[in-house]
Amino acid sequence: MGGESMTRTAPQGGGTGTAQAGGRLGQRLSGLAVALGLVLFLGGFAWAALVYRPYTVPTSSMTPTIDAGDRVLAQRVDGDEVRRGDVVVFEDKSWVSNAKVVKRVVAVGGDTVSCCTNGKLTVNGKQIDEPYLPEGSLAEIKNFATVTVPEGRLFLLGDERQGSLDSTAHLTDAAKGTVSREAVSARVEAVVWPWKGVLKSPTGFETLGPVSEPGPLRTIELLVAAGAVLVLGGGAYGPIAGRVNRSRARTARPEAAGAR
Repeated sequence: MGGESMTRTAPQGGGTGTAQAGGRLGQRLSGLAVALGLVLFLGGFAWAALVYRPYTVPTSSMTPTIDAGDRVLAQRVDGDEVRRGDVVVFEDKSWVSNAKVVKRVVAVGGDTVSCCTNGKLTVNGKQIDEPYLPEGSLAEIKNFATVTVPEGRLFLLGDERQGSLDSTAHLTDAAKGTVSREAVSARVEAVVWPWKGVLKSPTGFETLGPVSEPGPLRTIELLVAAGAVLVLGGGAYGPIAGRVNRSRARTARPEAAGAR
């Protein structure tokens, strides 16, 4: 029997068991990743639907911050939450009937506002830097007498001061161009189509008091993105693992044993 040669192959029982165990664990983890990803992805959209409302701005009165036809996301807020510098969505029948209006709040109840001092808007005696205005434009195309904003009301201007029908166009009204806080339904946070991103903080008003903090939009974006990655990654595990196993099977060779 000394001349008999044999060919040994690697034991299959233990290796197969290990591979199956590893495969089951991988499948469970991939399933968990997909489930968690769906929760984050759908939860992010559900959160956004509860907190934000989309609007299409029909005019160019807020250029260059928001151009005509831009699609914006506005956070649902109560009028009491509005602060100086906010771009808000409101409805006032004395301005426009049955239509939403988008303008920037430049003064709140108790403030005095006038224009212009050295070419700048003046609120409570302080000159306001407004970097969001069109480059080279004036803070206002006309001077107007100092207005004291009644409590519970807002004074609003468009960023395109030359063509905006804002509070300055209603100075002869009984409310001196101001709008009730209760008329506000939302605060614009981002321009999403075409994508311009989150509006910049109106830092020029910080000398008068705190400005509004951004809403949860960035957190929602992270949740949606993380959810998409987990869903795609978990879903891709099965095909990738199968391809790797097939590749290993093709490259496997019998182990040659010595002559016995």
